[in-house]
Amino acid sequence: MARILAVDDEPAILTLIRRALEKEGHSVTICQSADEVKTEYLTQYDLILLDIMMPDRDGVTFCRQIRSQVDCPILFLTAKTEESSIMLGLGSGGDDYITKPFGIGELRARVQAHLRREKREKKHSVLISDVRFDLSGKSAEAGGNLIPLTKSEYEISEFLAINHGQVFSKEQIFERVFGFDRESDISAITEHVKNIRAKFAKQGINPIETVWGIGYKWK
Repeated sequence: MARILAVDDEPAILTLIRRALEKEGHSVTICQSADEVKTEYLTQYDLILLDIMMPDRDGVTFCRQIRSQVDCPILFLTAKTEESSIMLGLGSGGDDYITKPFGIGELRARVQAHLRREKREKKHSVLISDVRFDLSGKSAEAGGNLIPLTKSEYEISEFLAINHGQVFSKEQIFERVFGFDRESDISAITEHVKNIRAKFAKQGINPIETVWGIGYKWK
């Protein structure tokens, strides 16, 4: 399931988008203007659908304003087929465009294609399981409170969180996070996880689950 934001001044278009994508299992937030978008939640979305022609702030302007805050794909919805309009949109930070009118099948296919190949390196922040990771500042917070993680604890938490739902053995965590050239011991992963849990527990969160006989995963 992906979290998708759709911004368009046409209610009928928003209804079509929501119905089509929710049937695919996605969570869809809709807004009829850029001013309705709660920018503090932008980093939660996995993909943004943005109409170019809107009153007040057009989609190209809004894309340019938020591109530095988000890493997810931005797809423009446009009735314009002129090359100049398309190039302007892509030049503002958009990843692709869908021309109106579009069919449900095309919408679903384009969205799924971008979600599948979205491998852009995260540079800003992500919210996973009620924990916000500042990927540039290398810090984590929950409930508005900074979690006092050591460098190693943060690296383990970020790795598991970014790959949430997947199970990793202690050996895999050690290799992926530290590399085998680091002077440490694989058994230290157990202690790190113990400390991470204790620190998150103070915020009422228990994000790391033990999968007995295999390893750990972020819930």
